[in-house]
Amino acid sequence: MDKDFYKLVTQKLAEKLGCEAQDIYVVWQCKTLQNIKGLFSSDVEAANGMYYEATFNGDKGELYLDSYKKLENGVIKVKF
Repeated sequence: MDKDFYKLVTQKLAEKLGCEAQDIYVVWQCKTLQNIKGLFSSDVEAANGMYYEATFNGDKGELYLDSYKKLENGVIKVKF
């Protein structure tokens, strides 16, 4: 199922961005029970620095796609 999820998401994002599926890369992916979540991105111009969160709901057989853009990158110094 993980390979099917990756293939489906990269195909849908490629359609959305007007590029090839191989232009999409996975940043992180996790499967818990029947559900899968992954973060995807691309270096193509149409992606414009966006991250895409894909979630497969195994109970309903639905794929959700959310889009995010990093607005800032801050540093918080901590000591343990």
